[in-house]
Amino acid sequence: MSEGRKGITRRAGLQGSLAAGLASALPAKAAAAASSQVSAVIDVAKTGEAIPKFLYGAFSEHIQGFIYSALWAEVLSDRKFYYAVDNQDPSVQKWRPLAQPETVTMDSTAPYVGAHSPVVSLSPSQRRGIAQSGLALAETDYVGRIVLSGDPGAHVVVTLSWDSGPGQSVVVPVKRHWASVALRFSCRAGSTNGRLEIAGTGTGSFKIGAVSLMAADNVHGFRKDTVALLRAMDSGMWRFPGGNFTSGHDWKDAVGDPDRRAPKWDYVWNYPQSNDIGTDEFLTLCRLIEVEPYLCVNSGFGSAREAAELVEYVNGDADSPMGRVRAANGHPEPRRVKYWNIGNEMFGFWQLGYMTPSQYMIKHNLFAEAMKKADPSITLVASGAFPASLTIHSEPFYIDPDTRKIVHPTPVIVEYGSETDWNHRLMKNAWGNFDIISEHTYGDPRRYDLTLGERVDVTESVLDSVRRGANYIHAVREDWELYKKDFPIERDNIKVSIDEWAFFARGLRGVLANALMLQEMFRNTDFIAMGAYTTGMSWLSYNGTDSTYSEQGLLFLLYRQHFGTVPVAVSGDSPQPAPKWPAGGDQPSVTSGSPTYPLDLSAALTADRRTLTIAAVNATADAQSLEVSLRGFNPRARGRLWRLTGPSLDSGNQVGQPPQVTVTETGFDVGEGALSVEPYSVEIRAYTRRD
Repeated sequence: MSEGRKGITRRAGLQGSLAAGLASALPAKAAAAASSQVSAVIDVAKTGEAIPKFLYGAFSEHIQGFIYSALWAEVLSDRKFYYAVDNQDPSVQKWRPLAQPETVTMDSTAPYVGAHSPVVSLSPSQRRGIAQSGLALAETDYVGRIVLSGDPGAHVVVTLSWDSGPGQSVVVPVKRHWASVALRFSCRAGSTNGRLEIAGTGTGSFKIGAVSLMAADNVHGFRKDTVALLRAMDSGMWRFPGGNFTSGHDWKDAVGDPDRRAPKWDYVWNYPQSNDIGTDEFLTLCRLIEVEPYLCVNSGFGSAREAAELVEYVNGDADSPMGRVRAANGHPEPRRVKYWNIGNEMFGFWQLGYMTPSQYMIKHNLFAEAMKKADPSITLVASGAFPASLTIHSEPFYIDPDTRKIVHPTPVIVEYGSETDWNHRLMKNAWGNFDIISEHTYGDPRRYDLTLGERVDVTESVLDSVRRGANYIHAVREDWELYKKDFPIERDNIKVSIDEWAFFARGLRGVLANALMLQEMFRNTDFIAMGAYTTGMSWLSYNGTDSTYSEQGLLFLLYRQHFGTVPVAVSGDSPQPAPKWPAGGDQPSVTSGSPTYPLDLSAALTADRRTLTIAAVNATADAQSLEVSLRGFNPRARGRLWRLTGPSLDSGNQVGQPPQVTVTETGFDVGEGALSVEPYSVEIRAYTRRD
């Protein structure tokens, strides 16, 4: 037996003894066929640790322009001129010259911000300047500003236009020194091809430092529509700024006057970042959508000193060195952020600043000690990796530099407790320097094919496919039980934060998978304290001017608004089938889910114990019959039912189109006998206790 297989065998040995959360089987019969009735018992005397509000949290990251498109109200691209103003790169949305290309040059000697600023040479008889087209505009007012300087003979006009009509113009005074001038327009018609022109005539030249244009109803720079939708999510916690982006991000680049923040190239996502959304803006967003901020510091290319300075900038008194900087930036009061993540996926070769485990544990301790010195009250989350993460994220192939041929190495199976077991090394070498360990859990309906060197589809049922993410979480549970034997986890109340998680499928198929993952986390609230879905922006479907909830957003709303908070034991007579794949990596030794196959059930009481909620996920093409017995709970005759479903597995919700995935609310008679759970649906039933 190979060393790797020993690790698998040790986890598989837990199969007979592992306490799998609140799911326990009644005397088992063979797994029920899809068309037979399943029986379940909900015993309200058997409860678990409360489902934390933070489990419904979200993860955000500057993935190219993703976070800006969904959240930020800025209409313009490249508003601080990362790119030169010219007619090159037609696929890039940027500023173009109004007249001949040579009428605009880029000054790199004394730019306003960044590497260069455009200079427009003027003519008395020709309009010269710059323009940006392809702007998404709504029929509303817009506000903005332009920072410019120039010669006394310059006459500059800024014009916003849309599909019909000449648009509106604002005459901008020009001074020899840099000055910011406010702009305001009233757009008279919606457009997907709006245009902003900055044009001048006269003598001499003028130079442009920065430009901004936002809908006038923006809320501290954020989109009013998406802020309202996200606030209604009541998602508990948001993690920022990522994500792989964190490892190349210098937080000091993104504080202070936004017009003076230089745009920088993001080497992770190969995209220029404006740095308009930084720490202060994110904390403002958290206040607007009423969630707890969870900040991630750069332990990739960053240093412990920089991380400690960020802690002091955010939480320090106004008379501390970095607290004075924060106050000068308009925020005199400490922000009192409690949760801090040291690094992102630092176990991965794809991460900027990746180190071997032995070296990184030294770095983690340096960060933890410096950050705790800056604020001893903070809660530290270590960048963790269970064997599940280390296995499925191992490099499937590489290109031999000499032969240029694809080489397929042996798949990496991480043995528990080995030198490559990241979490074991973390606990052994950094104990006392973290309170929570992070895990990133991504379910995928595909598997690696080492012959092709890529993930490929697997022929299996929809149910088997969509439960891969939940199986991953259950594999984490099994590994956690092993760690508990070797480290004082329960004594020191160490928890896990699954602060990135998702399933790589769109539409209703992805909804079913994510519901199964949520319910698997509900069963494990004894050790999972936080969760951050990837990403909060994907809860929305949006374009440049409008937004609505995506099918994933509806799923989270359904659970957050209608599911209880005190988990209740679910037992049943139809256990989940044995795994089809050998245990190891993201495959547990026992299949995830409640003993109610093919359904997955989760139950919870509301905080006041007056209402019992039961959530059922049916990932099959048939309606499933369910007989439910309630123990210790005497319900009223009528209950409420919320059903999320759509016409097909590919159904989704797109802004500007009628929603395909919907939630309907109806009543039901509690004593009507067996329940029917509709095909490809997520259903929550609420029972109210009799007085």
